[in-house]
Amino acid sequence: MLITIIVGILGLLFIAVGWVLALGDVPPLRLTIPYLIGSTLLTVYSALNWNLIFLILNGAATALSAINLVRRIRMNKVNTKDHG
Repeated sequence: MLITIIVGILGLLFIAVGWVLALGDVPPLRLTIPYLIGSTLLTVYSALNWNLIFLILNGAATALSAINLVRRIRMNKVNTKDHG
């Protein structure tokens, strides 16, 4: 049981580090929107099954996807104003 929790926490931490390292890049909407929907559904699934590690991971993925959606929309608006 303890080893399972340790492995889960380590996996969560490594994924979070990967996200932090990629924060400068804003993914395109064609990736962000499905990722946002999928991570939201997985967050709900994790909550229904009370899997705390995946609840945290998928909740963070949902938040990051929402932030990326806002960032991409703002970037598109700025580019439209500059070129439109």
